[in-house]
Amino acid sequence: MTHKKMEKHSGFKFWRTKLKSCKFIVAPMVDQSELAWRMLSRRYGAELGYTPMLHSSVFIRDERYRQEGLQSCPEDRPLIAQFCGNDPETFLKAAKLAEDHCDAVDINLGCPQSIAKRGHYGAFLEDEWDLIARIISLCHKELKVPITAKIRVFESIEKTVQYAKMLEKAGCQLLAVHGRRKEQKGKLTCLASWEHIKAVKENVSIPVFANGNIQYLPDVERCLKETGADGVMSAEGNLHNPSLFTGLNPPIWQMAEEYLDLVEKYPCPIPYIRGHIFKLFHHALHLHHDIRDIVAVGQSLEEFRKATQLMKERCQLEMANPEIDGKKGLYGELPLPYWICQPYVRPSPEEEEKNREKREQMHLKRTLVFHDLQEGADKLSKKKMKKQMRNIKKNFDPSKKIQYDLCTQCCNPKGQRCSYELCKKCCKRKAYTENLDCPGHNILCKTKAEQRKAATEDLSSDIQREIITDVQMVAKMEQRNGTETGHLKEQVLNSKLALNNTKAEAKQDHKS
Repeated sequence: MTHKKMEKHSGFKFWRTKLKSCKFIVAPMVDQSELAWRMLSRRYGAELGYTPMLHSSVFIRDERYRQEGLQSCPEDRPLIAQFCGNDPETFLKAAKLAEDHCDAVDINLGCPQSIAKRGHYGAFLEDEWDLIARIISLCHKELKVPITAKIRVFESIEKTVQYAKMLEKAGCQLLAVHGRRKEQKGKLTCLASWEHIKAVKENVSIPVFANGNIQYLPDVERCLKETGADGVMSAEGNLHNPSLFTGLNPPIWQMAEEYLDLVEKYPCPIPYIRGHIFKLFHHALHLHHDIRDIVAVGQSLEEFRKATQLMKERCQLEMANPEIDGKKGLYGELPLPYWICQPYVRPSPEEEEKNREKREQMHLKRTLVFHDLQEGADKLSKKKMKKQMRNIKKNFDPSKKIQYDLCTQCCNPKGQRCSYELCKKCCKRKAYTENLDCPGHNILCKTKAEQRKAATEDLSSDIQREIITDVQMVAKMEQRNGTETGHLKEQVLNSKLALNNTKAEAKQDHKS
C-alpha cells in the first residue's frame, strides 16, 4: 500500500493555508523567542512565531540542543524553525530533522552580530549569492515544508530588489525583510527604510513581511499601509511589550508574572528568563538597583518571582503617590510612566556619545587597579570587577574605605562595643574561660552563672521546707494512731529526697 505524498504549498497558498494569512509576527530572536515567550505573545495577538535562531551544524550533532530549539506545543502553531549556516548539505540535514515539527524552515540571512561574522553566516552571506541560491534550492527540492528567508537590505534599493528576486528564483516561498543594513546595529541603529521593503514587495510574487520601526500598534497599521507588506514582524518592540499587537500597554510586572507562569509550564534556560525580565524592567531598573542585582545573579524561577514581586510593590506605591509621574528615564523623559510596558527608543549618535562619556565617568569610580594604589599588587579579577559594576554609586577605592581597629588577639576587626577590645570569637572564648560578661557582644557568662547559683539555692530551701513538712505530718500520724511509724518516716524522707534530687538535676541541666 503506497502513501500519497503530502502536498507542499508554496507562496501565497502557503501563507493563506498553513500560516492562516497571518499579519502579526514575532521575529526569530537568539535566546529570546523560546516557547514560553511565543505563547505569551500569542496570548496578546501574535499569529506566527519563529524558533530562536538555531545553528545548523550544532543542531545535527547535539540532541539536547535540538530538543530545546524545537520545544513546542499544539497551541504553538503556525511555527517556523529558523537556522543559520553556510553549507548546503549541513543546512539540509538540520532542516530535515526539524521539518516534522514546524510549518516551514527559514534561513537566517539577517543576523548582523560579530558572532555571525566569525561564523560566516547571517547577514555576512549577503554577498555570496551563488552559495545562498544553492542552499535554498536544495532545501526547496528536498524538504516536505517550504523554505523561507529573513534578510537585511543593501544601501541600494535596486540591489536589494535584485537580491530578493534571486531568493525567489532559488525557491524561497516567503521573505521577511528587515529595513536596515547589516552595519546598522547597536549605537549605529537608525530608522529602518520602509522604502526598501515597499520596493521588494512590488517586485516579487511571494508574501513579504516587514520588519523594523514597530513600537506601537499604530506603527503596525502604518507599516502595512506604506509598504504593502503582507505581515509585520516585531522583535525589540515585542520584547519590551509582548502585548504590542493588541494596542495595550500593561504594567511591567503583569507581563513578567504571566511570563514566569508560562516558564513554569514550559521550562527554558535561566539566561533566557533573565534576558526577558531585564527587557521588561528596562525603564525601571535604573531606579531600583537592588532589584536589578537580584535579576542579574538570579539562578532560579523563585528569585525572578521575588524580583517581580518587589517591583510590583514599589511601582504600586509610586502609582498611589500623585506627586510622582514616573516618566523620568535614564536619559530623558519617557512617553509613559516607567511601570508601563513601552518601547526602548535608542538615543541618537550625538546623545549616545554624551551618554558614553557619562558612563565612562561612572565606570572610572569603579575601576580598581591596585598597582595605582600600592606598588606590585595585582588587579581585581574580571568576576569581581563585574560584581562591583552592579552598583554605579558605590565607591570601591580602598583608600576611602573605613579602617577598623583590630582585635588584640587576632587579625579580625574588633567589636566596636566590646569590653575587652576583641572580635566576637575571641571575646566569647575569653568570657567562657574566665567567667566574664561582655554586653557589647551580648555574652553574659558571669550573669548567667550567678542566676543559676541563685536558682539552685532557692531550690534547696524549697526542698528543706518540704522535708520538714513531711516529717511533721508523719509525727502527727504517730500520735493519732498510737503506733510506731519510724520505718514509714524513713521511707517518706528517702522518697522525697530522691524526688527532689531528680528535680534539682533536671532543672540544673535545663539551665545549663
